[in-house]
Amino acid sequence: MKYYYSYEAFKKDTCTLIKEVKSFEAEAIVGIARGGLTLAHAIAEGLNIREVQTLRTELYDVSCKRENITLFGTCSFKNVQRVLVVDDIADSGETLQAIMHFLRNEFPSVEFKSATLYYKKTSLYKPDFWINEAKQWIEFFWEKDFKI
Repeated sequence: MKYYYSYEAFKKDTCTLIKEVKSFEAEAIVGIARGGLTLAHAIAEGLNIREVQTLRTELYDVSCKRENITLFGTCSFKNVQRVLVVDDIADSGETLQAIMHFLRNEFPSVEFKSATLYYKKTSLYKPDFWINEAKQWIEFFWEKDFKI
């Protein structure tokens, strides 16, 4: 069974998430491509953070799962102490776990926290901030509404 996640639900949940993450006082945001980019942009606007960077991972080749996750991109955090890492969902948790491990090893003097719209209780990695528990397959509006 699939659940369609509309823009209206996204707007409401993102406003709630912004209120929750505000106390962290992030100075930069890392959006995980592709699913986290829409949310990263919205949070950056809501918190007036101009420092937005991206990382991308690949765990699947079409429908075949790889043995190891591959990470693409780099980040630079000059004079930054707190960074919020954003993705749409912590499903298996492998992506978020790999990115958080990479960032913490690369930038040990920076504090990283993670935020998602959805968290699945079976995920390997629990985000610091999340709004909804994923109990079924989520079809986000950005995955459905712009198909030609």
